[in-house]
Amino acid sequence: MVYILAVLLAVNLIGFWQCYSDKRRAKKKRWRIPEKTFFITAFLGGGIGVWTGMYLFRHKTKHWYFVVFIPLITIVEYGLAIWLFYKTIGF
Repeated sequence: MVYILAVLLAVNLIGFWQCYSDKRRAKKKRWRIPEKTFFITAFLGGGIGVWTGMYLFRHKTKHWYFVVFIPLITIVEYGLAIWLFYKTIGF
């Protein structure tokens, strides 16, 4: 259980960092992180980090598919994880 939480923390920090880094790159007109990378990170459990970074850095919030799908992926994924956790321990 501790390892799972450590991995989730790491993936969320990576997602948060991606938003920060890509926002900086956008301001400097440099090479950008592909949008699919943000979605892959969210699918791997980093949705909270990407979602937080989006709004903290005001990054990708004008793209409707980010505003809709990053929260949706996060809620479904973590909801499923919580449901599976409680189902396995017998609640």
